[in-house]
Amino acid sequence: MAKRVAVIGAGSSGLTSIKCCLDEGLEPVCFESSDDIGGLWKFKEQPEADRCSIYRSVIVNTSKEMMCYSDFPMPDHFPNFVNNSTIMQYFRLYAEHFSLLKHIHFQTTVRSVRQRPDFSNSGQWEVVTVDRDGREETHVFDGVLVCAGHFTQPIKPLSDFPGIDTLPGTIIHSWEYKNPDPYLGKRVVVVGIGNSGGDIAVELSRACEKTFLSTRKGAWVIGRVVDRGLPLDMIMMTRARDLFYWLLPRALLNLIWERSLNQRHDHKLYGLQPVHRILDQRVVINDDLPGRILLGELVMKPNVQRFQGSTVVFDDGTVEEKIDAVILCTGYDYRFPFLPTSLSSGSDGDLKLYRRIFPPSLERPTLAILGLIQTKGPIMPAAELQARWATRVIAGLNHLPPTENMDKTIEKDVRANLKSYPCPKLAALQVDHIPYLDAIAKEVGVCPNIAWLLLRDPAVGFRVFFGPCSPYQFRLNGPGHWSGARQAILTQWDRVAKPMKTRPIPEPSSFSLFFWLGLSGGAACQHFHHSPYFEIKQLLEKSESARAGIL
Repeated sequence: MAKRVAVIGAGSSGLTSIKCCLDEGLEPVCFESSDDIGGLWKFKEQPEADRCSIYRSVIVNTSKEMMCYSDFPMPDHFPNFVNNSTIMQYFRLYAEHFSLLKHIHFQTTVRSVRQRPDFSNSGQWEVVTVDRDGREETHVFDGVLVCAGHFTQPIKPLSDFPGIDTLPGTIIHSWEYKNPDPYLGKRVVVVGIGNSGGDIAVELSRACEKTFLSTRKGAWVIGRVVDRGLPLDMIMMTRARDLFYWLLPRALLNLIWERSLNQRHDHKLYGLQPVHRILDQRVVINDDLPGRILLGELVMKPNVQRFQGSTVVFDDGTVEEKIDAVILCTGYDYRFPFLPTSLSSGSDGDLKLYRRIFPPSLERPTLAILGLIQTKGPIMPAAELQARWATRVIAGLNHLPPTENMDKTIEKDVRANLKSYPCPKLAALQVDHIPYLDAIAKEVGVCPNIAWLLLRDPAVGFRVFFGPCSPYQFRLNGPGHWSGARQAILTQWDRVAKPMKTRPIPEPSSFSLFFWLGLSGGAACQHFHHSPYFEIKQLLEKSESARAGIL
């Protein structure tokens, strides 16, 4: 009989986990507490406790070619950056194509996950669920995949803002924010400059009398596109660039990147200048934030010092009066109350996980937590690779190293991130995108062999190394090989161009040839233009020009 695996959650991680179970001959049973798939991306007018929640206008920060599942490209007519309703369409197409829906039990909540008495031998789990009618049921599973998301517990640090209880207006977390309508014509303070804080502040600035964006540390801000309007992640997330950056001194990389962004808009002039260097923390991706500041509709402010009724005093001594609302974009915590408390390490509820997936304390590796990471790239391809590895481990096809080795790896990973993220719980979540993907892919046996590809299939090898590190690379060979992976890589730039080809434009043949060499030919010219070599050359040339001017 096939091993039965409980999949908790039918969002982006849950859907691919169901498919990976089927690929490895396992029997998945998915429990989803809502009435639909999609998890985080399912928009609802009212937030629900212990569930992810998004605002209506949310648009992803990663392009469709970089965030899709590795064996199911997004339709070529989809825009390069999709909104929540479009990504829900994609999830439905994926679920229908691989017949996943029949394995999902909707409106069924998992109450507890506990080891069976003979766990050391069987590795089995006892899972208690409650269905829509309140009926409780106990199940036995050979494995458990936790795909419940980690943007479920909003952090509201009200104690950090003296006098906030005297504010006569509304105070909400971004988890509760849905649209700007309630704030029309009002004066609003947005606290926090992460991606959500930037998005919400920009949206409010078009409806409010005045919008203030308060930040303690500032942020480096970059748009979704680079030169010629190409997606940022497809140009920047390449193996060649990653390798070269690894060879260069970090201080020089920081200087190059910061100078490049300041040429677009001077962060100091715009009140955005952060206290950290650009490579130390994640950048804020926002196309409109600098423009709204330039128009005066959005005003940057330092940290809030205190509230005095409807008056807000900031750390620099400036005062803003008649504030009607405060929106806290202060991040999230995660919690899995259904899991055994023995899996948590410390009073903060941190989960000690090998490769951010497996609890090393378990005698049998039959439980995995997926998607519990923070990366500078798209999470979906990482979660898919996690699921491919976890299902193979549960099926007995792959094995984990000894507990002592896993503990050392966990400590090393956390230590490497503590400088940028002083909180150990937050530091543990951070992963470097391409190295993390490759590390998991090697465990599965699907990491692309660049040298072999360049020799045997140069057209693909060139694109894999110099082009975008798109998910299809991890379907070229090994377990789960997909025959369409090669073609998906060769045509990825065609799918970038397709949704924008809505008006015929005559072009000289020479320009057309250059354009398609840049896109369909692996974007070699574009890569050189954006390569570290080119950036260093520009920096040195500008330094020489400046020196000559002074002399």
